[in-house]
Amino acid sequence: MASPSTTISRFDLSGSFEEFDLAMSRNGFIGHRVAVPRPVGIQKANIGKVPLEALLQDRSTQRAPGAPYSRSTFEFDQFGYECIEHGCEEAIDDWESHVYEDILDAEMIHQQRAEDALLRGYEREVAAAIFNATTFAGMTADVTDEWDDFTNATPLDNIATAKQAVLDASGLRANALILNSKVFYNLRRVEQLVELIKYSSRADPGAITASMIGQATDLPIVLVGDAVYNAAHEGQDPTPTSVWSDEYAMVARVAVSRDPREPCLARTFCWTGDGPSAPGTGEPLAVLTEEYREEGVRSSVIRARHNRDVVVMYAAAGYLIGNVTTI
Repeated sequence: MASPSTTISRFDLSGSFEEFDLAMSRNGFIGHRVAVPRPVGIQKANIGKVPLEALLQDRSTQRAPGAPYSRSTFEFDQFGYECIEHGCEEAIDDWESHVYEDILDAEMIHQQRAEDALLRGYEREVAAAIFNATTFAGMTADVTDEWDDFTNATPLDNIATAKQAVLDASGLRANALILNSKVFYNLRRVEQLVELIKYSSRADPGAITASMIGQATDLPIVLVGDAVYNAAHEGQDPTPTSVWSDEYAMVARVAVSRDPREPCLARTFCWTGDGPSAPGTGEPLAVLTEEYREEGVRSSVIRARHNRDVVVMYAAAGYLIGNVTTI
């Protein structure tokens, strides 16, 4: 007979959805806004999705006496998700905990390290799904003049073309520009953009904000990814690398709610049955923190985990702009 688990849930160290957003924003993470989380009660499912063509189909609404009303004949598209468990652990040796207890909160630091590893992996997963020329084949093109060619680049034209492509392909109006911080800083120095903005604000590139670029491009949401990770193998000199590629920017329709009926580029499905929103937690948790003992090494182990799946919902809702940075 299996022994009962000695693991305890540390809700005092767990992050709610609200804390999840704040923690990720502080670290330049944007994945949770690109693929807005959607809690689900089933770990794996094949479910229906209303095809965009059905939503936009022109139909006759006139009824003659004795005739039936017009009825829809579309079939649901099928798509699936499977929430996979992700987690990280940090061990707190009792000796180290006592030695450093006057200068640091060992529990909190180890919890933050575990959570950071979990959420940084999530950010990379979203970035890999979105900045993907294969996924968005037919909805991607390279610019002629890179956006670090400050004199000749035409980002306003490139973005306008992308917005129209999203509208033509999906019927949705794009509401977001997705790019990394390096591309954002380059964009603020492009003459075409500076010339447009300087009549309503200072022309100094350092004064141009994301909201100004949003106004100039008529995209209310500008998501600037500033997260990095160490691309080197363990034991090698660190190689800080941007999670979101310098080579791409995307114009897309992103979700602004958790409503599953809202057509959008991508979603993060979070299983609530084990971890976030598990019975007894009292609230939907994005990250569940647990603790258990390893007496053989006199350590407490802090674990952060959740179950997730990142799914591109409508590839036609995004247009990938390539070659935005000179290699």
